[in-house]
Amino acid sequence: MAFNYGVFDLSRPHFVWHFILGQTDYMVCAIPWNYFVREYEQEGRSITEQELNLTPAEAKRLTARLLENCKPENRNYRYNFLYRNCTTQVRDMVEEVVTGTVQYPDSLPRETARQILHHYTKNHPWAQEGNDLLLGAEVDTILSQRASLFIPASLSRAFDGAFILNAKGEQRKLVRQTSTSLQPPPNLPQGERDFLSFEEGWGETFGLFPILFIFIFILLLEIWTKRFFWLWDVLLLLLQGTTGMLVAFMFFFSQHPAVGSNWQLWLLNPVFLVGIPLVIKAAIRHQRTLWYAFDFAVLALFLLFSPWIPQVFAKITVPLALCLLTRPLSYYIFRSRKKRHGRK
Repeated sequence: MAFNYGVFDLSRPHFVWHFILGQTDYMVCAIPWNYFVREYEQEGRSITEQELNLTPAEAKRLTARLLENCKPENRNYRYNFLYRNCTTQVRDMVEEVVTGTVQYPDSLPRETARQILHHYTKNHPWAQEGNDLLLGAEVDTILSQRASLFIPASLSRAFDGAFILNAKGEQRKLVRQTSTSLQPPPNLPQGERDFLSFEEGWGETFGLFPILFIFIFILLLEIWTKRFFWLWDVLLLLLQGTTGMLVAFMFFFSQHPAVGSNWQLWLLNPVFLVGIPLVIKAAIRHQRTLWYAFDFAVLALFLLFSPWIPQVFAKITVPLALCLLTRPLSYYIFRSRKKRHGRK
C-alpha cells in the first residue's frame, strides 16, 4: 500500500475560497502500490524508495498509526505548506514511532524557506515572482534543520544521513537502503522557461527592461508634447491598487504562513485606489492635487528604507517603485512648466 498525505477534495463547497484563506483540509489516503506506480508512470515521474531501518515493534506501530490515520474520522488535517504538509506528516509519523530520537545530519544546508522554495521554482520564474510578492519576512529567517524538511527531496536527503539515538546512547541508521523503484523516461524535459524570465545577471536585467523602457518613453513623450498623461496614472493606480487588494487581503485575512509579514504592502496597497478620483477630478477641473505629494512620499520612503527592511522582495518590487516614482516627478515638472508659461 501507498499512503498519500497530499490528497484534497476539490468537490468540497467553496474549495478555492477556503484555500485562499488558508483553511484547506488535506487528507491521507491508502491506495494499492501498483496503482500508485501506474499513476507515476503515466505522469513520467520517478519513484525513489527508502527502506526504513525499523525494529519489528516500530514497524508494527507505524503500520497501526497509518491505518488509524486513514479512518474517515482521522484522515483530515489542516494543511499548512510550510509547517504541516504532506512531507512534514511523514517526518512526524516516523519520529513518533521510533524508540528514541531521530538525529538529522549536521551537514544539512542552513537556508531560509524562501531560498529552499527558489531551488524548486528556478525553472518557473513567474511562479517564483508570484510567491515572492505574497510571502513576507517570515520566510527570510534561517530555518532549523528539522523545520527545513518541508520539501520531499529535502526530507529524503535528511533521512539518508539520519540515525536513531536510543536512551542508552546507541545509534542505528534510520534508512537501511535507498533504491529507485521507477526510473523517469529518457530525455524527460526539465521544465520550460517562462517568457521574460527573471534569470540572475543579464537575464534579470532584460526581464525588467521592457517595464523601465515604457516608463522612460512616456516621461520623454510628456516632455516633448508638453502634456501630462493623467490617464496613464489612472491605469497605474488601478493596477497598483487592485494588486494591493490581493496583498492586503492575504496580509489581514489569510491563515497561510508568512503572508502576514509582507512589507511589500507598503508599495502594493488598496489605498492607491483612492488616488484615482482625485487624479481625474484635478485633471478635468485643471486644479492642483495633493495626491502626488502623498504618492511621492510613500514611494520615496519605501525606497529609502527598503535596504533595512528584513525581507527579500520580489525582483520587480524595487524597480517598480523607481518607475512609479517618475509619475509624481513628471506631475511637478509639468506643473512647474505650466506655471512659468502662465507668468509669461
